[in-house]
Amino acid sequence: MIRQFKNEVLDYINQKIIFLLSQDGRMAFSDIAKELKISNSLVHQRIKKLIDANIIKGFKVQLDAKEMGYETITYTGITTKEARFSYAIAEKLKEIPEVVECHFVSGKYALFLKVVAANNEEFRSILYEKIHVIEGVASTDSFISFGSAFDKNIPVL
Repeated sequence: MIRQFKNEVLDYINQKIIFLLSQDGRMAFSDIAKELKISNSLVHQRIKKLIDANIIKGFKVQLDAKEMGYETITYTGITTKEARFSYAIAEKLKEIPEVVECHFVSGKYALFLKVVAANNEEFRSILYEKIHVIEGVASTDSFISFGSAFDKNIPVL
């Protein structure tokens, strides 16, 4: 099935390039070119256009938190004293290394975080000594992750 996207940069060849890179982010551009039967330079040009269009946001190493010693992984909702505090709180949360994701959300919480910690005691310290002291934080509600069932990218093809 060919998916229709709002961005004209996402033609079929670019969708295939993204799909291949989603399967293996280290795939050589020359291997992509062979797979798609196009020139190596065309692959380079197309990937550059995808980066310039902010479709590809970058390439990074994906670490396994548990293997890195982070035994406690939580999802934490933050309620704010007033809605106007949300952006300032998010800026402060960027400074906490253990807060690895932060989303603005609707509903009961203003922000929803993913937090990693070595253990429950370290998580408690992060929560009480780093998060709760941020101006505008009213309360938090945390959910401990027992493990990821899956983690995947958005569909391309």
